[in-house]
Amino acid sequence: MSLYIGLMSGTSMDGVDAALVEFSDQKISVIRSSTTPYPDRLRAQLREAIAPGARLSLHEIGTFDVSIGRAFAKAAEAILEQTETQATQVVAIGSHGQTLRHSAESDPPYSIQVGDPATIAYRTSITTVADFRSIDIASGGQGAPLVPAFHDAWFRVAGKDIVIVNIGGIANITVLPAKPSDSIAGFDTGPGNCLLDDWISHIRQLSCDQDGLWAASGNVCAGLLGRLMEDKHILRTPPKSTGREYFNLTFLGGILKQTGNLNLKPEDVQATLLEYTVTSIAHGIRQTGISAKKVYVCGGGAQNGVLMNRLRASLPGSSVASTAERNIEPSAVEAVAFAWLARQRLNLTPVPVTTGRHTLSRILGTVSVPTI
Repeated sequence: MSLYIGLMSGTSMDGVDAALVEFSDQKISVIRSSTTPYPDRLRAQLREAIAPGARLSLHEIGTFDVSIGRAFAKAAEAILEQTETQATQVVAIGSHGQTLRHSAESDPPYSIQVGDPATIAYRTSITTVADFRSIDIASGGQGAPLVPAFHDAWFRVAGKDIVIVNIGGIANITVLPAKPSDSIAGFDTGPGNCLLDDWISHIRQLSCDQDGLWAASGNVCAGLLGRLMEDKHILRTPPKSTGREYFNLTFLGGILKQTGNLNLKPEDVQATLLEYTVTSIAHGIRQTGISAKKVYVCGGGAQNGVLMNRLRASLPGSSVASTAERNIEPSAVEAVAFAWLARQRLNLTPVPVTTGRHTLSRILGTVSVPTI
């Protein structure tokens, strides 16, 4: 039996998800998961840092790295306290960090995550594994998503085609084929909650559209949706990855202007954005050529009832449910995944990575050991 902590903050940038996970033989048990919100000022600074055209100084990048590292350490300490677990009982922490910029298509490609692992290791006295993306990008991969390997370990069932949909700020899918010998696949389908959150924040000064109720009060604009679905990322053949540096209010404003919809009712824009998330996910699943009988949804989008109902309607041949059906809360999946990835790294076990043209196995992550 061994304990690991996974830490994750995704493109929604609302806080740090933490999970305390027990591994024994072939069994994985989630002891507890929780979220530690970012302080309001830090969250606002992060949103400013990823805005189109943002230019950070070296001082600002360094400050973010340590500040986010401290926030991640606080989330780890919180879950230790909640479970009355001693740091000495935990083998390692797996930390994804907070993405500031993901540019897998540039030359050279890069992906920047802040959240200094040395700070986490020192403050918690726990060995910390981080920087999971760099070796994948250096060897020609997209660097994200990396969680499909964990989905394979937790959700795969022989004889059944399964798709995992993670709806965070950005949405991504994992395809788990029925035949155990077939390779898994995974990629970013497009926006998840990011445009929905940005639009309601811009119009109504709210952080999110609770349960999709504002979107449900509007009507989908077919012309706007059609233009959104013509975007180059949506049409690109997988593998592919993206982020908030692409799907943001500047992106949306440009398309509203192109389509003559600048005066569209705000709730109709929201309704169309929700349909965009759903339609681009369904399109991504069709791109794989798989006919999944089961679709499991995780991430914040799993809590949006209107979005979930629209996803079910868009995938009539599939049974769509949250990952809670498989005994893991939707908000905890990615944190648990990074606990698992940390264990694989310390055991020097390669994991299947789906971010390149072919699924390859790689050892991911770098290790920071606390001062003794």
